[in-house]
Amino acid sequence: MGDVVSAFWFSLSARAQDLAVLAAWLAPTAVALAVVLWRYRVRPLVHALLVRHRGIAAIAVALIALSVGLGVALLAEERGLRQASARAADRFDLIVAAPGSDVTAMLASVYLQTANMALLAPSVHADLAARPDVDLVAPLAFGDSVDGAPLVGTTAAFVDHLAGAPREGRPFASTAEAVVGAATDFAIGDVLHPAHGHGAGADEDAHAHVEFLVVGRLAATGTPWDRAVVVPLEAVWIAHGLGDGHAAADRGRIGPPYDPERMPGVPAIVVRADSLVANYALRSAFTGADRMAFFPGEVLARLHGLLGDVRRVLSAMALVTEVLVVAAVIALLAVLLGGSARRFAMLRALGAPRGFVFAVAWVHGSVLVLAGAVLGIGVGRLAALALARYLSEASAVAVRPLPAIADLSLVAAFALAGVALAAVPAWIVSGRKVLADLRA
Repeated sequence: MGDVVSAFWFSLSARAQDLAVLAAWLAPTAVALAVVLWRYRVRPLVHALLVRHRGIAAIAVALIALSVGLGVALLAEERGLRQASARAADRFDLIVAAPGSDVTAMLASVYLQTANMALLAPSVHADLAARPDVDLVAPLAFGDSVDGAPLVGTTAAFVDHLAGAPREGRPFASTAEAVVGAATDFAIGDVLHPAHGHGAGADEDAHAHVEFLVVGRLAATGTPWDRAVVVPLEAVWIAHGLGDGHAAADRGRIGPPYDPERMPGVPAIVVRADSLVANYALRSAFTGADRMAFFPGEVLARLHGLLGDVRRVLSAMALVTEVLVVAAVIALLAVLLGGSARRFAMLRALGAPRGFVFAVAWVHGSVLVLAGAVLGIGVGRLAALALARYLSEASAVAVRPLPAIADLSLVAAFALAGVALAAVPAWIVSGRKVLADLRA
């Protein structure tokens, strides 16, 4: 029987599994409320309690909503960051770099983070360009900046592969021209002067003799390249006094082929083969003592594995925090219901059974918990959007926090715990001595 159930469960899609989990968390609360409301007509009394103590009810709902919203926002943001980082690496099939940290090489190449990297020998590029199964070989050169924006040297073919045709203007056609990312503040026609390095340590005078004319603006990619200034690879070499990588007969031309005898080293090369099998073959062929090849997707998978652990911790912390908040709210309700003990005693004196009093008090607390949980979903969504905007501006990666059924399951689990806790003060108030409360 267990094998049959397991086989059926794993035959379901991920969405169907998430919906089943959500239904399992919602079912106990829904059934309990349905049974109580069907057996007792408690709505008028619950409404009267909510209206009479509307200030306290509003505070309780707000506290629960903030707690739930915080958990929903954090989980949605973690998911959005994972999806955004994966999208940013989509166009980087295979990266070849000097031996070292593949994480550092990926952060520098894909996310344009400042890093000190060794240079690949020109023969590596020549070997890659000579392979018939390679569609794209794009050297990258970075390390300089323009008014804080990273300056990257590469080929026109890679720019087209990354962002397509420019949204405005045209591609660069000489070493004196540049295209800019969609999120930069530069305009077509601006003349840019690069600095050597990044940030506060950048040397503004090192390349004082170099200038670039902006001739195009790239389409938005949702990656840090949207904030970059992209120039021909030769322009970076020339700015550093390394020549242009071409033979004398090809002086002034940009793009491959390069002369291995004159080509300077580059920190990384982006490679795209004509098939997935060829990409794996390239990774094996170009991993050795003087080079390493890796898939950015695999590196991200390792990092996302760590984030998966973080997600579990965040989920547990969010649920614990929410339960603590609702416990505090339930304690407040216990005091509130204790103050209304004489009214409940009057109900008992008029013939209301103990179960009826329990139902009134329990439904009252459950309504507050459920209202706070539902409102918290909206609060969490708004908080996630605000946090995503901040993270997108800070990281230059377009973060889009998407709601997920798994988040609703966490909220449903919280609601079940809150409804269960609401039974405690309801049980206490329904078990009080009628005569003692009437005489109070």
